[in-house]
Parts: sequence; C-alpha cells; structure tokens
Amino acid sequence: MSNDDAYANAAHIDGAEAYPRRWQEAAASLRAATAGEVHRRYGSARRQRYDLFLPEGEAHGTAVFVHGGYWRTLDKSVWSHLAAGPLARGWAVAMPSYTLAPAARIPEITSEIAAFLTHLADERPGPLRLAGHSAGGHLVARMLCPGVLPPPVLERVEACVPISPVADLRPLIDTEMNADFRLDTETAEAESPALLPREGAARVTVWVGADERPAFRDQARWLAQAWNVPLVVEPARHHFDVVDGLETAESALTEALLG
Repeated sequence: MSNDDAYANAAHIDGAEAYPRRWQEAAASLRAATAGEVHRRYGSARRQRYDLFLPEGEAHGTAVFVHGGYWRTLDKSVWSHLAAGPLARGWAVAMPSYTLAPAARIPEITSEIAAFLTHLADERPGPLRLAGHSAGGHLVARMLCPGVLPPPVLERVEACVPISPVADLRPLIDTEMNADFRLDTETAEAESPALLPREGAARVTVWVGADERPAFRDQARWLAQAWNVPLVVEPARHHFDVVDGLETAESALTEALLG
C-alpha cells in the first residue's frame, strides 16, 4: 500500500484551496509595509536567491525561515508575512528559495541551504536562528547533522525550530511524489535527521499541529525522540496554519525561535 494519502495535506484541510492566495496576499502586504527588504543572491542558479528583511535599528541577529512545499513547489515570496514576528522583536529575517525537485534531488537541496547559510553568515553579524516548515523543517534540521555546515557557521546557530518536519524520508519512497524525488533507501536514510545525530549547541524545539495528519505528528515525534528535544503539539492547528504564530511577536512559536 502506498503512503500517498498519509502525506496528502490539502485533501484533509477544509478550505485548503484558499490558502495559497491568502499567503500571497499577506506576504505582499508585509513587503509593501517594510522599508528594509533586500533581494540578494547566494549562488548563480536561478532560484539561489533570498529576501532579507531588516528591523529598525541594529538587529539582534538573523532569523531564517525555509519554506516547504515537498521540495517541489512554492518559493520565498509566498511567506514574507512570517517575518513580522521576528522583525517586531528586532531580528533581521532571511528567507531563501532553492532549486526544486525534480531539477534538484533532496541532497542537492540540502547543500543549497547549507551554502545559503554559509553566505548569510559571511554577510550578517550576530547569531542565527533557524525555522522551517514541512520540507523546510527537514532542511533546517539537516543543518544540524554532522558535516553539513562549516563549524564556524554551526557555532552561530543558537536555535532551530523544525515545524511539521519530514524527519524520516523512508516513507516517501512509496509515494507518487518519489517520481520527482528519486529516493532510494540509501539516500532516504542519509537525508533523514531522525536517523542521524545532531551537532552543535543549538536549542532545538520540534513543532507540529494537533490537527495535522497522523504521519506528520509521527514525523515530529520521531525527530524529538531521536534528538531528545522538546516537542510542542499546538492545539487546533493543521499543516497549513501551524506556521501562523511567526506573524506575531508574542506567540509561543516566535518565542520558541527567539526566546
């Protein structure tokens, strides 16, 4: 039996079709209201770009948000509104895009995010805080696995919040999406944070919505257990709205990232 339904989010969320437009409108509003937005490159490929949002005054450091979309869809511009909470607390916010599958395989995407963070560390002073949603949750967790980030960059990562992460990629082998991922068992195991140790001293909090698909609650639990870190199951949140707390400076999610 395939795992397609287990990992199908939109099919199990009321009004799912309205969310992409809602995200895009909220993101555009944030960009229109923010004077400190900068568009930059971290590599030569078309999607190796990031948006940097700057707070008023000197930033405490830089918070990063890595978007999801099963490594196959979406980009940085859909999520600008999630910078609002960290910006209000005096943090700069960087949001990268990355080459999507099938043009890139997941190990290559991992390497792109590592290259982005290395570039960002050269460009920005102070600590780094990492958050990512779904596939982005996988990617920020991978940054803490051995050999991914250069040690001087890893040392600057103070906190990491994988939100609804895909932490064990092996179940995705038996999905239709794997036509794009081209995962085999060896690659899935090598790219699964829940099967790998973590390095560095970053504070890790795994976050998931109570109303998410059981597969995503399992994935979050597997990572929290493997790394012996806190798991927060946020009430009344599903896969599409579990990130909303980042819009608010005082939310529990923003506090997990910046507190």
